[in-house]
Amino acid sequence: MSGRRREVAGAPSRPEHLPHFRAVYAQLGEAQKAAARSAPAYSRFINRRLGRVLAAAAFMWGLSSNAVTAVSAVLTFSAATLLIFLPPSWPAGAAVATLLLLGYAFDSADGQVARLTGGGSPAGEWLDHIVDAVKTSALPLALAVGLYRFNAVEHYWLLVPLAFSAVSAVLFFAMILTEQLRRQVGTPSRAADLPGRFPWLRSVFVLPMDYGVQCVAFVLLGNPALFLPVYTFIAAATTGFVLLALPKWFREMKALAPRKTATAM
Repeated sequence: MSGRRREVAGAPSRPEHLPHFRAVYAQLGEAQKAAARSAPAYSRFINRRLGRVLAAAAFMWGLSSNAVTAVSAVLTFSAATLLIFLPPSWPAGAAVATLLLLGYAFDSADGQVARLTGGGSPAGEWLDHIVDAVKTSALPLALAVGLYRFNAVEHYWLLVPLAFSAVSAVLFFAMILTEQLRRQVGTPSRAADLPGRFPWLRSVFVLPMDYGVQCVAFVLLGNPALFLPVYTFIAAATTGFVLLALPKWFREMKALAPRKTATAM
């Protein structure tokens, strides 16, 4: 018997133009932009790799980057819906965490698909940021609504997700605006690592404010007495980061040279 793999009788032949998964995956490795210098450990070491796998699969399925963004949104907002309409339980927590982690991986994949197909568009970047902006505020609010509906905790605990929603919105907007203003005046982006650097210690240090860790934490939803202290710690760590980062970014913005405008003739 020949060592070559035999085709299954009646199975459709593979189209010649359809790229192999390994080839697409390898090409993504060349097209993938450098990890953000401040990226926490889960986002850097796990989510980017999951996103790369999903991006390769999405490309082979013929999905556009906007379609991948839509898949991410559906998964994430499905998790938020479960938080609102299901009482806290271990199965509900596992389902929410799984949907959120998949949504986060697809969120990483959309940009990779865009780069693989020749670069993203302003509309695609806009859509991606809008979905991110909505989910950062909606997810804590959905948690607060669900906990309230099922009377799962003392009402003072509801202040944690409510405050976290506001903090997350401020952080997301401040990060996006700061980066855009840097680009506007021609300042090199600080998002990527410098050559030869690998700030793994920083990635571990900022792990408590990693969105991926927040997603994993919902596994504990079946035991609110355990989940809420963990969630509160994540919210407090994120708040602390915001309080330290905002003055630093403001000083940086003051130091940026303003763009020169043409004088009237």
